[in-house]
Amino acid sequence: MTERLLPTPSHTIGPFYGHALPFPGGGDIAPQGHPDTITLHGHVYDGAGTPIPDALLDFWQAAPDGSLTGTPGSLRRDPSTGGFLGRNGVDFTGFGRVATDADGHYALRTLPPGNAGLPYICVCVFARGLTHHLFTRAYLTDGTDPLLDALPPERRATLIAAEGALRTYRFDIRLQGEGETVFLEFQ
Repeated sequence: MTERLLPTPSHTIGPFYGHALPFPGGGDIAPQGHPDTITLHGHVYDGAGTPIPDALLDFWQAAPDGSLTGTPGSLRRDPSTGGFLGRNGVDFTGFGRVATDADGHYALRTLPPGNAGLPYICVCVFARGLTHHLFTRAYLTDGTDPLLDALPPERRATLIAAEGALRTYRFDIRLQGEGETVFLEFQ
């Protein structure tokens, strides 16, 4: 039986974001037990359609009331040991960080954003082989929006999360190839 070895920096392009940057509870933006909690989840795929097992996703969003300030607290530290205490579980921070698992899947628990216009969650993608991170949006509904209106229907569809059962939304990210997600450039 041949032992399967994991890639090392000499085998693939780094950096390896999923090892040092995720933090426990990074995907739990919504306060624990909040009745309006939704789950945004999906897979990150490369150009060949293969799931990426070590991508890192940062999420930013407006609070349900539309405010953009959020509450600090995502990286609370124990003042005695310096260890990670986690989120306080009560406040909405508006920021999350999630690594994909071995199957390229991610999940984010949050509250519906109260953006002016259509509700969306901003996503920043870090992955092996990318020399620069990528920005996109996950819209929770379809409708009139200047960004969406500027896109042909097949490209527009890559930004719309599919609503599922039990307050879930599926948003797959394709880095290139057929069905490539629309990525945004900020200057």
